[in-house]
Amino acid sequence: VQLVESGGGLVQPGGSLRLSCAASGFTFSSSAMSWARQAPGKGLEWVSGIYSDGSTYYADSMKGRFTISRDNAKNTVYLQMNSLKPEDTAVYYCATADVHTIVVQDLQEYDYWGQGTQVTVSS
Repeated sequence: VQLVESGGGLVQPGGSLRLSCAASGFTFSSSAMSWARQAPGKGLEWVSGIYSDGSTYYADSMKGRFTISRDNAKNTVYLQMNSLKPEDTAVYYCATADVHTIVVQDLQEYDYWGQGTQVTVSS
């Protein structure tokens, strides 16, 4: 299993970024996928998840600002982030699990993680 994130960078407050996670080595279309993040000096925080049927879930602080989506033809999951705030600064990771019916919000359910991509929101 390989998960490779991209799309991070430096953005001003109020700006937008789209993160991508290219997946390989497993049946992507059948798998739940999530994004999580780790801010400096803090623990890992679940951000958003998407099941194989396209149903999506978000942490409360991301609702209305972030959108998760997937392209099964490209084996890629995306995270569109709008109205970014300095507190969104973190390393963002994508993750998946062998079991397809996990509770996406539970970080302990995940078996595989990408290397992360840095997002910095600053003026």
